[in-house]
Amino acid sequence: MDSLRSALQPITHNLPAPIVETGRTLLTPYCYKTLVLDIDPFASPDCLKLAISKGLGIGIIAASSIVKVPQLLKIINSESASGISFLSYLLETGSYIISLAYNARHGFPFSTYGETALILVQNVVIAGLVLKYSGKGAGAVGAWVAGIVAVGAALSRGDIVDFKTLAWLQAGAGVLSVASKVPQIATIFSQGGTGQLSAFAVVNYLLGSLSRIFTTLQEVPDKLILYNFMAGFALNLILALQMMWYWNSATSKNTASAKLNKPVSSKAGAKQVRDQNATTTSGTSYAKSAAKSPSTRRRG
Repeated sequence: MDSLRSALQPITHNLPAPIVETGRTLLTPYCYKTLVLDIDPFASPDCLKLAISKGLGIGIIAASSIVKVPQLLKIINSESASGISFLSYLLETGSYIISLAYNARHGFPFSTYGETALILVQNVVIAGLVLKYSGKGAGAVGAWVAGIVAVGAALSRGDIVDFKTLAWLQAGAGVLSVASKVPQIATIFSQGGTGQLSAFAVVNYLLGSLSRIFTTLQEVPDKLILYNFMAGFALNLILALQMMWYWNSATSKNTASAKLNKPVSSKAGAKQVRDQNATTTSGTSYAKSAAKSPSTRRRG
């Protein structure tokens, strides 16, 4: 350890000022000195756990920026929302928007809840696509987005929603978070497959909720948030098990792009038939005219 410390300290003692300030902010000055300058991770177990928690939190936020992208692509490419429950996304989005306001207004570290904001935006887009491909009009999609914006604006203002009310809403958000998984679980059971549900998203949710239990224990002294993540982990585990169980089912494999299977429109079909008839008629007319035309060959 001493040889490693002597090799690294010339680097850690000469880091750029922005990195130093960021490290001191994330880890606290004492833990930054212990872990980065002194490179003595075993001197303070609390500092080591804090560093692990911060690393997990930043990793979760980074992963959350793309966690729903595979789901988005599956819906867009297949032009189908099969196997995806809008009610599930509605409840989950409600839970996330409340949790985002609760964490932000209480001033908790962004590394403990930052993924909530990123996943919230992706959820709004996916739910809009589910409405679109379920036959709902543009008006329904617009109303959905406008409603989310209005709720978010109200929750962010203390003169509309005070802290006591927000605490009750956060308790309700835990129930919403749990309830949001139930329609999706039920949809998979009823359809006998996962449809367009993304395995990447399910696995990331499972690992993310497990990591959040650890980061909440380390950095957020709030039992409401802890219980939410614990309940979410249990239901995410059920979804992951369903994904494994139905992996080879016919419904799960039916993800071919609808663009490749679209029927020819009536106008295009009629035009194609006319073109074929014209070609056939032209060929027949030519054959008849050739048969009727006098031969120029002299008869012997």
